[in-house]
Amino acid sequence: MKIAVCDDNRSDRDTLRALLRNCGQDFEIKEYGSGAELCGNMGYIRECGIVFLDINMVGPDGLETAKRIKAECPKVHIVLVTAYMNYVLEGYKVKASRFLLKDDLERTLSECVDDILREIRQEEQVVKFGFVEGNMCLRVDDIIYIETSRHKNVFYTTGQTYSIYKKMDELERELKGMGFVRIHQSFLINMRYIEKISSYVMVLTTGKEISVPKSRYPEVKRQYTLFKGAE
Repeated sequence: MKIAVCDDNRSDRDTLRALLRNCGQDFEIKEYGSGAELCGNMGYIRECGIVFLDINMVGPDGLETAKRIKAECPKVHIVLVTAYMNYVLEGYKVKASRFLLKDDLERTLSECVDDILREIRQEEQVVKFGFVEGNMCLRVDDIIYIETSRHKNVFYTTGQTYSIYKKMDELERELKGMGFVRIHQSFLINMRYIEKISSYVMVLTTGKEISVPKSRYPEVKRQYTLFKGAE
């Protein structure tokens, strides 16, 4: 896997590189000393699985850099690294996958990498269903949500929609452990496409808004928080 490390402090880059080498994975690691330098090599970023970004950099900081990267490479996993705790909320606004403190990297980095690798494997998973339109193989990462419509369930994907005569309970069981959350009887949501959840409303990256019942709200929030790695 290709990994980019961006930090304007050479010592911090060396530390991160050494810790990544100790993760037991065969990584190709490229280092960058600024956000501008990193964004100047967007072709490499598109091939990366993970980009580690220092937040407090001179010039475009890590948050600005993350926003630009996500605009052009939405599927890359960004890990924000900083010495300060007060950037967590901003990190989620730029769709960062994780947030790590520099003075705790030795303890947290390996687990962070393992979690992201597991997510990447899930994203690459393919599921097969017998749809009304015929038998189809779909990448889990391409399924945005599933909604009940009359006697069918409709798969909304990044490409088109597919209908299936199968109960939502069965679909939920078959997709268990793949990053989906059941927000009520009629919706099964791929958490990769959740923009935010607040005031009993879930907003997807597509702009769609879905009400979350009060009874399910705490559990939906808990599952999403765990999925994002905030706990």
